[in-house]
Amino acid sequence: MAMHGREEEQSVIQKIVKGCKAWDRKSQKELYRLYYAYGMSITRRYSSTEEQAISILNDSFMKVFQNINSYDSGRSFKPWLRQILVNTAVNHFKTTQNRHQLVSFEASEEATRTDEMILSHLSYMEILEMVQELPPASRTVFNLHVIEGYTHNEIAEMLGLAEGTSKSNLARARKLLQNKVELSNREVKSHGQE
Repeated sequence: MAMHGREEEQSVIQKIVKGCKAWDRKSQKELYRLYYAYGMSITRRYSSTEEQAISILNDSFMKVFQNINSYDSGRSFKPWLRQILVNTAVNHFKTTQNRHQLVSFEASEEATRTDEMILSHLSYMEILEMVQELPPASRTVFNLHVIEGYTHNEIAEMLGLAEGTSKSNLARARKLLQNKVELSNREVKSHGQE
């Protein structure tokens, strides 16, 4: 039964995409509505503010509409959209950030805690808030490596920096997140003792 629902959903999406290829405004609006929450779940991780996330999302959808003819309708739409969202977020980072904000020291590979251990006891919203508070360079590298699964070599190419700088920013992000989690845990314990 679930397969039938998935096929039906894919059929609806293909009709909307066909309309978008014909520059039908109603189809574009429907595609935006269908994938707004999904897109925001990605762009918020790369942004410091809600406004910045919306701006990246809107830029992404403009790229979707401009490049919709390159979408292969034989494939799932979501991964194609996700790639555009991530690339737009990376481009936004590259155009808005001063290169000097990138930490360029050699990262130590000491494993104080794994990302999973650091984040396992927190809600999605708590994690998102902590990630959004990271410095832009560390936040971008963290998202690309930990969430999206890119290698440091790939991140270095995407952002135009040295591989060691990517590693350094990831190490910094991990350390900052670890500190935030420890502070959060201390606050929870102190409230429990009152």
